[in-house]
Amino acid sequence: MKVLFLCTGNSARSILAEHLLRRLDPQRFETWSAGSQPRGEVHPLTLEVLAEEYRVDASTARSKSWRELTDIEFDLVVTVCDDARESCPLWPGRTAVAHWGMRDPAAVEGDEGQRRAAFTAAARALAGRVARLAALPLEELDRRDLEEKAAGIAE
Repeated sequence: MKVLFLCTGNSARSILAEHLLRRLDPQRFETWSAGSQPRGEVHPLTLEVLAEEYRVDASTARSKSWRELTDIEFDLVVTVCDDARESCPLWPGRTAVAHWGMRDPAAVEGDEGQRRAAFTAAARALAGRVARLAALPLEELDRRDLEEKAAGIAE
């Protein structure tokens, strides 16, 4: 299953989701992330939390526009921020779309500990969500069912 995670900046939430799902089940999922207005760099705390909390090396991750991925026919596109949901392009064909809105940890202000806690909380929430996605009987779901079940994960 080809899954794209979208957010505005593609520096934190979408990168976290992409790499957490890839780590969880690389045989069943091909994962990507992108942004509607990419920042151009992955937030350093995204990489640190993935490495230290989940033992995921995401050093090759890069912040990019969803326009780079228009040739890929995704099975599921998940927006992880409200801005991306509003600006999410229409995906042709059988692509299911779901929204898992959450606060951007890169927008949290405060000391290093507070910012790191925000990234850790976001990663923990996304790890739970991708685990629930991976537990779905994906092979048995049509586009509409997939969309409904995937959207329900964030509730």
